[in-house]
Amino acid sequence: MSGLFEMLNKIHKKPGMYIGRASATELFMFIVGYRTAREELGFEPTEKEMEFYGDFQPWLQKRYEVSTSGSWARIIEFYTNNEERAFYRFYELLDEFLQRDSHSEGERVKEKEKVGNVKTG
Repeated sequence: MSGLFEMLNKIHKKPGMYIGRASATELFMFIVGYRTAREELGFEPTEKEMEFYGDFQPWLQKRYEVSTSGSWARIIEFYTNNEERAFYRFYELLDEFLQRDSHSEGERVKEKEKVGNVKTG
């Protein structure tokens, strides 16, 4: 069985085949159903999947400086004014979200290197 990110890649390439049309709302509902089905079947989500499930919404709210009980799909749709544009914007935002850790990790390594190069007495 494919993991979440493999499924998202397949959907990105052929949204009509998996969710009917390119729509952020349809994608959101697919992800909710996908997660539920995997839980019912006893598949444990990966650490990266759990991070997406728990952190993507708060990250997006912080990025857009909004506080809402609406889904991440609704937030994206609000700022794109179009379900199809919101679908494709989701993938741009997902890439940004997933890459934020690699940037943070690189910055931590640089900070460690600076501390390691400080000469003491």
